[in-house]
Amino acid sequence: MDWMAWTLPTAIFFAVIACLLITFTVLALKFPETPRVGILRIETTRGDRLFITLLGSAFLNLAWLGFVGANQPYALILCLIYAAAVFRWV
Repeated sequence: MDWMAWTLPTAIFFAVIACLLITFTVLALKFPETPRVGILRIETTRGDRLFITLLGSAFLNLAWLGFVGANQPYALILCLIYAAAVFRWV
C-alpha cells in the first residue's frame, strides 16, 4: 500500500475518531437523550453535534492551511473552541 502515507499523526487522527465514535455509542446506550433545539433551530442529538463539530473542524483546518500555512497546533485550539461552542449552543 504505497499510495497512503500512514504516519503517526495520521494514525492518531483515525484512532481519536474511532475512540470518539465508541464513546458516543456507549453514552447513547447508557444515557439515552431526547433531541434538543439550539441556535440552528433544528433538533440535534450528541451524535449530530459530533458530526457538525467534525465537519466544521475539517473546514477550519483547511482554511487555516490555506490562509496561515504552518502552525497547525493553533488550528487545533481553534477547533476545540468551536467544538465547545457547538456542544453548548447547537
